[in-house]
Amino acid sequence: MTDPRLDALRQAAPALRLKTDPADLEHYGRDWTRRWTPAPLAIALPGNVEEVQAVVRWANQQGVAIVPSGGRTGLSGGAVAANGELVLSLERMNQALAFDPVDRTLTVQAGMPLEAVHNGAREHGLQYPVDFAARGSCSIGGNIATNAGGIRVIRYGNTREWIAGLKVVAGTGDVLDLNRGLIKNSSGYDLRQLLIGSEGTLGIVVEATLRLTDPPPPSNVMLLALPSFEVLMQVFAAFRQRLQLEAFEFFTDVALKHVLAHGAQKPFDEIHPFYVVAEFASGDEATEAAAMAAFEHGMEQGWIVDGVISQSGAQAAQLWRLREGITESLARYKPYKNDVSVRISAMPAFLAETQQLLSEAYPHFEVVWFGHIGDGNLHINVLKPDDVADADFIAACEQVTKLLADCLRRHGGSISAEHGIGLVKKPYLGSTRSDAEVALMRGVKHVFDPNGVLNPGKLFDP
Repeated sequence: MTDPRLDALRQAAPALRLKTDPADLEHYGRDWTRRWTPAPLAIALPGNVEEVQAVVRWANQQGVAIVPSGGRTGLSGGAVAANGELVLSLERMNQALAFDPVDRTLTVQAGMPLEAVHNGAREHGLQYPVDFAARGSCSIGGNIATNAGGIRVIRYGNTREWIAGLKVVAGTGDVLDLNRGLIKNSSGYDLRQLLIGSEGTLGIVVEATLRLTDPPPPSNVMLLALPSFEVLMQVFAAFRQRLQLEAFEFFTDVALKHVLAHGAQKPFDEIHPFYVVAEFASGDEATEAAAMAAFEHGMEQGWIVDGVISQSGAQAAQLWRLREGITESLARYKPYKNDVSVRISAMPAFLAETQQLLSEAYPHFEVVWFGHIGDGNLHINVLKPDDVADADFIAACEQVTKLLADCLRRHGGSISAEHGIGLVKKPYLGSTRSDAEVALMRGVKHVFDPNGVLNPGKLFDP
């Protein structure tokens, strides 16, 4: 028997594609967390802005919640539909709409994959510099919804810095055309920036005007082996002082073990406790000499025990695979993930305290560390043993996350660096935001989404 609410939706938007097969409900109703059982009402796949508006207006009339959906590569449960919501997938709205060579902007639909955005910018001799390992499957709309960062934040910043304009369907069904690509615009509140990082709770991004920049300079990649956790920041300071860093990524021997088991090539004969992938602008003898000087200085100080520098693009890709392949190599373990950040200056003290906390709290669990040390972002992945039930494992991890949240509060950090709050981190929002801030955020949501139809229960409870 057809749900009468869906009959009403078909009448409101006759050309709208709807999916109700159980396999589709499961596929579109979850993200990479895999913690909640998907149970959406249906999947709507609009082909244009007007159909998105029709869906939102229908949701208000019928009292049905909407979960906006991009590539569903999120790790915080922000795209989970487990309570009869309608999933609104933007995957059909995936085209480039306009390129402006003077403004150097590319306007795209929200469902366009990040890798396609990269390719589109490259066709015009430019680049969109936000990048991370999920580039082939994540969408630009999802990136905007979480203010995604990635591997080159140290050079280019987060998604926020590269959004010149947004077209958004608010929770009322109204279309908002925010900033319209302007460089200077002091005409009141910048609602564009408010929507970035709002996790689909204020509006549904349908189009984005992206700032592009010059292609990256020639670069080299260096893999460094470190003897201890404590020397990470000294190595970072030495390389940042001498080189124009594009990326500075860290991972442990445990992470390397899993990536090697997943097919990557072993970089050194010996296994070392810690590793850094550093990418830096190169192209001349002076830069190469500076890179070697930084490496030799680290060796002399005892901060670095081995290293290799790429001699080709293929070798650079092999070195990057050691870092970018970590998440995929851990997927089968259903890892419990923490994605945290502190100021770079606070990182040494925070790292020392966190390392001690986790070693004491997880004596029987394998913990995989990696992160963007150059921008203060650390990823902590706790792997579930096969003989531990999912519920018991999550309960144990959440007790430790409470302690980690307290540690972050003391160091002025954030419980979510780049993955959003979603469902996973909602209980710990108070470690990052004051009661007054959360109250204001609830008020903002009510203005944009008065009936609470957009991604309710994510970020904070109604």
